[in-house]
Amino acid sequence: MLLDENGNLSEGNSSNIFLVKNGVLSTPHERYVLPGVSRGNVMELARKLGIEVKEADLDMRDLYLADEVFLTSTSLCLCGVGKIDGRPTKAPFPGPVTAKLMAAYNELVGLNIQEQYLGFL
Repeated sequence: MLLDENGNLSEGNSSNIFLVKNGVLSTPHERYVLPGVSRGNVMELARKLGIEVKEADLDMRDLYLADEVFLTSTSLCLCGVGKIDGRPTKAPFPGPVTAKLMAAYNELVGLNIQEQYLGFL
């Protein structure tokens, strides 16, 4: 994960990061990240599903305490994160919010994105 000039999370290597805590979806402020198309798609899908979305200053503590974590990018679309620094995330993998958004993203693009990237492992 890359940090911004204030020490907050900004983005991953060619990806945007999202955290879920108590059912609320958070992502770093747009001013420090590339406002990716996949990022925008996920934020729009979340709102349509009634999931609260907020842009916020997030630090490493927020990352470690998140219930769920996922990344978005053009190549991955939306990919759940199961471990942070070798420690499993709190929710089962993928967590319920991540799974709901993955299903909505699959419907949006007309294919199963998980099967697509797992097929390359």
